[in-house]
Amino acid sequence: MDPPQELAAAGRKRRRRGGVRNRKRLSSQKGLPPATAPPTPASPPVKRRRKDIAGQAAAMPKRGNTSSLLDKMRARLSGGHFRMLNEKLYTCSGEDAFDYFKNDPNLFDVYHTGYQEQMSHWPEQPVNVIINWLKSQNASWTVADFGCGNAAVAKNLKNKVFSIDLVSDEPSVIACDMAHTPLEPSSIDVAIFCLSLMGINYPSYLEEANRVLKPSGWLVIAEVRSRLDPSNGGADPEKFSKAIIQLGFSLVSKVCMFSN
Repeated sequence: MDPPQELAAAGRKRRRRGGVRNRKRLSSQKGLPPATAPPTPASPPVKRRRKDIAGQAAAMPKRGNTSSLLDKMRARLSGGHFRMLNEKLYTCSGEDAFDYFKNDPNLFDVYHTGYQEQMSHWPEQPVNVIINWLKSQNASWTVADFGCGNAAVAKNLKNKVFSIDLVSDEPSVIACDMAHTPLEPSSIDVAIFCLSLMGINYPSYLEEANRVLKPSGWLVIAEVRSRLDPSNGGADPEKFSKAIIQLGFSLVSKVCMFSN
């Protein structure tokens, strides 16, 4: 998974005058990134050894290296599972993903183990940037963390936080399809999507955020650059921003966290 290049973090829901305006479906807007997984580096090819005694002897780990070899094998297996599940999340609907992990919650743990391994190689964690920004804002704000993962936002803030994801490993996390949350309309001050705009119907997640946000509420999006890079098969970031604006938001700022 590429490190995050864009923190499109500052969009505010516009106040509406003269009654409620019908929302345009964001999925019908041009310029949105395709629902495909960011490229991940493939595992290096493994050379086949000759099936002779010498080859088998060479392949056998020495006692002192057994543990490290097993760790590497487990890491490679875990990485393969993560890539498979990551591709699954980008190529199915939120409803299908919810049902998929509901049938086997252990797969969600496998996914997040691989996710944390990928994140450990990034120079900066986008969720930490968002947490630090929120700490500098009003502590009375109510936050909705869409695709919360390990619920880091809720664990590091004094604010009231609704942690939302496909599976709930703890009572504080709401398990649901993010296009259909139990949150009340106009009840949230900040809606967060930190690397969680996944699935073929992800525009409906943004529509749901628009529904639950208060007028002048904040929409915070952190995304990998490859999804907003036309030269890499992604969308034009300006067109993506315009699509967000057409949903009813005003773009306040974009932040490039770091570059290659």
